[in-house]
This record gives sequence, C-alpha cells and structure tokens, in this order.
Amino acid sequence: MTGRVAIAGAGCTPFGEHFDRSYTDLAAEACHEALAEAGLSPKHVEAAWLGTAFPDVGVYRGRSGMDLAESLGHAGIPITRVSNYCATGGDALRNAANALLAGEVNVALAVGVEKQRDRAPQESIVKLMVETGHPFYQKGFTAAGTFAVFAARRMKEHGLTREDLAAVSVKNHAHAARNAKAHHRKPVTAEQVLASPMVAWPLTLLDCCPTTDGAAAVVLVRQEDARRFPTPVLVAGIGFSVSSGWDQPFHDERFDFIGFPAVRQAAQKAYAQAGMDDPMKDVQLVEVHDCFSINELIAYEDLGLCKAGECARLVRDGVTRLGGRLPVNAGGGLLSCGHPVGATGLRMVYEVARQLQGAAGDRQIAGARQGITQNIGGPGAVGFVSVLRAPL
Repeated sequence: MTGRVAIAGAGCTPFGEHFDRSYTDLAAEACHEALAEAGLSPKHVEAAWLGTAFPDVGVYRGRSGMDLAESLGHAGIPITRVSNYCATGGDALRNAANALLAGEVNVALAVGVEKQRDRAPQESIVKLMVETGHPFYQKGFTAAGTFAVFAARRMKEHGLTREDLAAVSVKNHAHAARNAKAHHRKPVTAEQVLASPMVAWPLTLLDCCPTTDGAAAVVLVRQEDARRFPTPVLVAGIGFSVSSGWDQPFHDERFDFIGFPAVRQAAQKAYAQAGMDDPMKDVQLVEVHDCFSINELIAYEDLGLCKAGECARLVRDGVTRLGGRLPVNAGGGLLSCGHPVGATGLRMVYEVARQLQGAAGDRQIAGARQGITQNIGGPGAVGFVSVLRAPL
C-alpha cells in the first residue's frame, strides 16, 4: 500500500447453526452493525466486496454482488464477489482497501458471508471439491487429511506431541467461553480432546473447527478521513500471496511440510508496510487461522512469533493464552467460533478491532495497541496477513 486505510466500523453476527436465518439475514446483520458503528447508512457506501467462497454448496447465494445489494437494500454501486478459498474474507478487505487508495471511492465495504449448515451430506464441500476441483490433485483430498500430514511431519522433526495439539484446542475453547458470538462456548479438557473421535491422525474431532454459518463486515475509509468517525482502527499493513496451485505442497519435491510460504510472504509484506520488525515486541494480540489445532502452531513460526521448531513451547509456557505475554485467538479462533469460510478472515479483523478499541468485554487484553490477523486458503497456498493499530 502506498497509503493507509482505516476501519470506521465493524460488524459480526453470532457464528453457529442458523437454520432459521437466511444468507441475506446474516449479511444484513453484519453490514448494519458495521455501518451503525461508523454512523453511516447503506447509501453512504460507494463500493463493496462480497466474500463467499462456496456459493454452489447448500444455499446457492453469493454468486455475484447482487446478493449483497439485496442484503443492503442499496443498488447502483459496484459490488464485486470475491472468492479465494478460506482467505476470501481477507481478500475482500484487500480489494476494498485498494479501491480507497486508488481514489475510486471514499467509503468502501468488505463483507464475508457463508451459510454452510443448510445442506444435505451429498452437497458437502468435500463432494464439491472432488467433483469440480483439480482433476488429479483434488481426488482423495480432505481438509483434515491435508493438515494432519503437517502435524505428523512436525512430530517427527520437532518432537511435537498430541498433547501439544490438544493444548491449543483447550486454550481456544476457554477463550470462547467469554465470547458471546462464538459457535462453541464450552471449555474442554485435554483428556476430552485426546479422547474425541479420530478424524485424520493425529487430529481428533476437537482438533477440528466446526461447520458454521455466519457473516462479518468492515466499513473502510482513507486514513485522512478517519478522524471524523468515533473509534477508527488503522489498517497499518496488508500482505497477500498465492504461492502456487494445487501441486504445492503435495507434489513439490522441495516442500518440507513444516510451514506455508504464502503466509511468510504475506507477513513480510504486511510488516514492511507497518514498519514492524519484531512482532513479539510490537504487537499485543494475534488472530490466526486455526481451522485445525496444528495450523495455529504453524502460524506461530510463519508469523515470526518464535524460531523454527519452537512453536509448542509458546503453548506449553502459556505465552499465547489470555493473560500471557502474547494472547492468540482471544475470541476462540476457528476451533470454537467456527469457520463460515467467506466470513472468517473478517471475523478475525472484527475481533482485533474490538480489542484495540477496548471493547472486548471480559476477554479484553490490557494495553492492546497493535494486532495481527492471519488467514490462509486452500492447502495453505493462499496467505493473508494484516496489521491493525489502535484508534487514531
């Protein structure tokens, strides 16, 4: 970015099973919360980006910007549908930010929505990907199976244990007990995580995020316009990278199955824009893409929070829990909030914004002035990282 943008308002629905609420209902709730915080109405929005990763599964909504025009009750503006697997929400924010910095608009809206529970088993994302994804690489692919390979590799190379994986789930479920918008708010024990059904060794059911409905939204303005809004949050840096296609990681002989190059590349870009050298020193909270417990541990290293092979130590020493030196996933993460794919990246931004505004309730991190969000997509081939700063 050659300039900076700010979040004038943020909104997020409760994440969960919303059989009684439509895609349009969820989108409207998140958008109107964000607009209300900014003191704006839909008519002030000059362009919007709608993030929905899988419109052809279940509810068949989110194929184009028309679905957001209906949710907002506001037409006659450019609305672009964004899809980049699980990094869709981050990409929607990036596009909205770039339109502001290009001078095209003065108020932009980034929205993520996914309705995943209203579907029969034969309409699952797994079936969709097998039938419509890459003709070779997609066969036999499941998300749990993909990331379980990384866990097994780290067990061999770095001494990671199943107990370390379980500790991530225990931590994030404890955090979610303080978050009224999380899908699962009940604490769990390490014994419960380890005893839950095995999904893809070494990942058990409680090492995996739930399938969830939800929406999140942010209203963005340029930095120079932000002071007229009540509690703006500066977007100090954005990094985005697509490292390869489906041939990475599983068909690249150079790949080590230890981390994700796309995340490391995105982090370098975001940190450079934010003028940040040491995230352990410069930030007070981090939201990462813990679709599976192993992914949070990998994120610690990819984001530079610790040296290679040391990720488990941060959990073992309590560094990343609330009350620790650098809380990670204070809102409960994907493991507890759930993962409505298109909304997840923006839900993370919402959580960090609330922390920086001092509005996170009983999970508030004292002295929070700067935070990071990290969002991945596909088999880790897509990476998004943002750096957010406290109200100007």
